[in-house]
Amino acid sequence: MTLSPITQRRLAQFRANKRGFWSLWIFLVLLLLCLGAEFIANDKPLLVKYESSFYMPVFQTLPETTFGGDFETEADYRDPFVRDLINEAGWMVWPPIRFSYDTINYGLTQPAPSPPTGENWLGTDDQGRDVMARVIYGFRLSVLFGLILTVISSIVGITAGAFQGYYGGRLDLFMQRVIEVWASLPSLYILIIFSAMFVPGFWTLLFILLLFSWVSLVDVVRAEFLRTRNFDYVKAAGALGVSNLTIMWRHVLPNAMVATLTLMPFILTGSITALTSLDFLGLGMPPGSASLGELLAQGKNNLQAPWLGITAFVSLALMLTLLTFIGEAVRDAFDPRKTNI
Repeated sequence: MTLSPITQRRLAQFRANKRGFWSLWIFLVLLLLCLGAEFIANDKPLLVKYESSFYMPVFQTLPETTFGGDFETEADYRDPFVRDLINEAGWMVWPPIRFSYDTINYGLTQPAPSPPTGENWLGTDDQGRDVMARVIYGFRLSVLFGLILTVISSIVGITAGAFQGYYGGRLDLFMQRVIEVWASLPSLYILIIFSAMFVPGFWTLLFILLLFSWVSLVDVVRAEFLRTRNFDYVKAAGALGVSNLTIMWRHVLPNAMVATLTLMPFILTGSITALTSLDFLGLGMPPGSASLGELLAQGKNNLQAPWLGITAFVSLALMLTLLTFIGEAVRDAFDPRKTNI
C-alpha cells in the first residue's frame, strides 16, 4: 500500500523527534512484556513434565492428585511436598519471577514489608506479596484501562462534537450549554461519591470515568466541523444529494481527526492518572488487585520501607513520561508548521 505524501511527511516528522520515537518503542516493548505477565511472573510453572505427560499449569487447572498427591483441589506448586512429587518423576520450568501479583510469600525471613532480596527483587509489600510482580501486572492493568477509556471517550466525544459542529443552530446551543454545566461539576468529588456508592471494579470505574473524560474532545471536534462544513467541496457534496452522515464521515471527519489524534496520548495519560488517584484513595480497583495507586498508598503508610514508594514513583513516572513524549511527537507530526525533515 502506497502512503500519501502528507502521511509520509507526518511519519518522517514523527521519526525526526528522536525523544518521542524512542519513547514509543520503549513503551511498546514494556507493554508487550506486561501483556505476557503470566509468563514472566507467576506462581505456577510454565511447563511440567510428569512421568510421560506434559502439562501447562499456566493454562490448566490441575488437581494435586494428577501428580500423586492426596487432594482434589488445585495443586500448589510452591508447596515443597508437591514440588518433590513432581521432581521425583519429572521436572518443571518456572517463569523468571515465581510469584503472581496476589501470591503471598510465607517463607520470608523478615517481617513484611521485607526489603529486596534475590527471591523478591523489589521486596514485598505489607502483606508479603512480591512488589515486582505487582508492578508488572499493575502496569498492564493501568495501560489497558487507559486505552479502553481513551478509545470509548474519543468515540463519544467525537460523535457529540461532530453533530454539534455540523448541524449548528439550536442543537449546538443546547448541547453546548449542557456540556458547560456538566464540565463545571466538581468531577473529582463526583467520582469519589460514585466510587463509594457502587462496588468497585474494572468496568464500573471505566463507566464512572467515562462520564467526564469524553468532554475534552468535544470542543476541538466541534470547532473543526464548524470550520469545514462551509467549504466548497462539502457544499458540493450536499448539492449532489450525498447524505449528511456520509459527508460527516468521509469529508469532514478526516480533517477533525488531525486535532483529535494529537490529544489522544494526553487523554490516555489523564486516564491512567485518574485510575491511580482513585486506587491511592482506596476507591478504585477491588482490594487485592494489582494497582500502582495501591502501591503508592502502601509507600505512604510504610515510610520505613522506602522501596515501596520509590518503586511506585519510578513506575508511574516512567509510564507517564513515555506517554507524554509520544504525545509531543504526535503533535509535532501533525503540525504543518514543522519542517524538520
